[in-house]
Amino acid sequence: MSTMLTRKGQVTIPKKIRDALGLAPGSAVDFAIDEHGQVVVRKVGEARVRPVQRPDRFDRVRGRATIRWRTDDLMQLLRGDE
Repeated sequence: MSTMLTRKGQVTIPKKIRDALGLAPGSAVDFAIDEHGQVVVRKVGEARVRPVQRPDRFDRVRGRATIRWRTDDLMQLLRGDE
């Protein structure tokens, strides 16, 4: 089995190898060189990268209003009606 190296240094891992290692899109792999100078590819973990959970930007201010506005008063303030 052979494959071509792209300009970016990327290769496609052949399907037989992916199946044998249980690799799926997004799987993490480890590359090493053994004592005979051959490259060894290993699956290193779970396929998914967990995104960093950022707090909702509105959570900080949710429920903070201390003034109870009547709709007419708020609209007058926003529109600048006199």
